Amino acid sequence: MFMNIKKKKITALLLCAAIVCLVLGACGSPDDGQTAESGSSSDEEYTAKVYAMDTYMMLTVYGENAEAAAKAGAEEIERLDALLSTGIETSEVAVINANGGGEMSEDTLYLVNRSLEIFESTGGAYDITIYPVMVLWGFTTGEFAVPDDESLAAALNLVDAGRLSVTENGDGTGTLSMAAGQEIDLGGIAKGYASGRVMEIFEEYGITSAMISLGGNVHLLGNKTDGSQWHVGIQDPADSSAIIAGLSVTGKAVITSGGYERYFEDEETGITYHHIIDPETGYSAYNGLASVTIISEDSTLADGLSTSLFVMGTEDAISYCEENCVQYGFDAVLVTDEGDIYITEALEDDIFGVDDAAQLYVIDTQE
Repeated sequence: MFMNIKKKKITALLLCAAIVCLVLGACGSPDDGQTAESGSSSDEEYTAKVYAMDTYMMLTVYGENAEAAAKAGAEEIERLDALLSTGIETSEVAVINANGGGEMSEDTLYLVNRSLEIFESTGGAYDITIYPVMVLWGFTTGEFAVPDDESLAAALNLVDAGRLSVTENGDGTGTLSMAAGQEIDLGGIAKGYASGRVMEIFEEYGITSAMISLGGNVHLLGNKTDGSQWHVGIQDPADSSAIIAGLSVTGKAVITSGGYERYFEDEETGITYHHIIDPETGYSAYNGLASVTIISEDSTLADGLSTSLFVMGTEDAISYCEENCVQYGFDAVLVTDEGDIYITEALEDDIFGVDDAAQLYVIDTQE
């Protein structure tokens, strides 16, 4: 069926002599044994912790200005949370939703435009107008419930980012117009954007080595202070205490989406529903994939695509990678419900520690 895929088995290796971040819906902290060498100001370490965007985040920075950079990065995350969160009534996005449209600052305009680009690229698999459906399921409040067919159909009728209209003012700001009843949610792309902004701030402070953990997002600046690559572990979707593979990474975001991150079980039917909603059906996406990890220097793109490819399902996600990963500058690790792993070919030399039970397939990509 997949003409451009080759099967390959890679021997499992130990995750050692490196920082290992388990992408567990929230990335783990740096290994407690990882310490900077004493006597070198360039290896000073500072960690800032912040709760924002509905998740605990950690910024670990190395270098002479580590503390100042980490604090500035945390402040930027808090600023973006106050601007973009649908759960904060005074946020720009919440006000736009309440008013059925409105003025957008530079950050919001950028994210809406990027969201619309991904919407078009993925054939609607990523759609920021999914918010009314998310509200029905209770994923915005934690008050989970299976919506009735009539209510779901009405909410699903509002889901179509193609009906949004953006007017740019020429100064970086803009205006968003929406169809009656539509509401947007930038949560599927905001953490990726936030980590990218923080990395820009780190670089302004002269930082060359840092790690950010924001929920299922890990963003790495440069290499570790000893010059070696960072190692990132991808959670086994079937076992929260295990990893299914590791990746060696330099200066990129590693962003994972999976149905195990937020979910609930319907007491009446025993069916489990997770928070990644298919914009076409209004139900949790169960299309053959257990998790999708996107690796890219563009953390905003990586955040949006991790959700999009999960919604697409195995076959369409593989096809999308074949056609677009070189053009758009990303790589992917797709873990199926059966535990098979598909990676884009550029990752062949970077993947290690593959679970013995997993079959590894390599997706040939088009130059």
